[in-house]
Amino acid sequence: MQIGKLLVLLGVHRYKYSKGEEIIPTIKNDNIIGIILDGFAQIINIEYNGNELVQENLGKDSVFGTTISATNSESCQIIAKEDTEVLIIDYSRLMRPENLAHNYFNIFLSNLYDIMSNKFRETNERVKVLEKKQIREKLLKFFEIEHKKSHSKNIYLNFALKDLADYLAVDRSAMFRELKHLKDDKLIEVDGRKIKILYEI
Repeated sequence: MQIGKLLVLLGVHRYKYSKGEEIIPTIKNDNIIGIILDGFAQIINIEYNGNELVQENLGKDSVFGTTISATNSESCQIIAKEDTEVLIIDYSRLMRPENLAHNYFNIFLSNLYDIMSNKFRETNERVKVLEKKQIREKLLKFFEIEHKKSHSKNIYLNFALKDLADYLAVDRSAMFRELKHLKDDKLIEVDGRKIKILYEI
């Protein structure tokens, strides 16, 4: 009941996108907040030479928007990497002062702030990966961060290995070569999207 009231209060819309579709092409001009309800998407920046740089991974419960993501560039796109459902909120309706009179809105706002805090944490984690110079260092830092989050040496990627190269901002062929070196050195095992860490962290 309260969820229904909240949806009406905020005037939200739900959209479903198939794999490969661009999510909210008008986001550069619309002041909105999006929440990934299901699926997986990426914010991608297309460089002048045609290379794609992954700016952000968007899994379930991830938040993106005009004011909180770097999406106002003409070279930026949000692409569904699998079938994805998105909840869209008009930012101006979200910020109406009278909304605070509703308890269910305050609960929603608190949850939204928690999600955004996680978003900023993930951004900081990626910065720690990108500041490494060598591809091996980037990969090992990424594995370390994922291990600490899951408390497991079995890492399950929610994106393809080729997308990991974009996330690390490295050449795909070079990254696959380095993964092979890590396997040859018996530091990791790779089985599809599953990576098993064999060394002590």
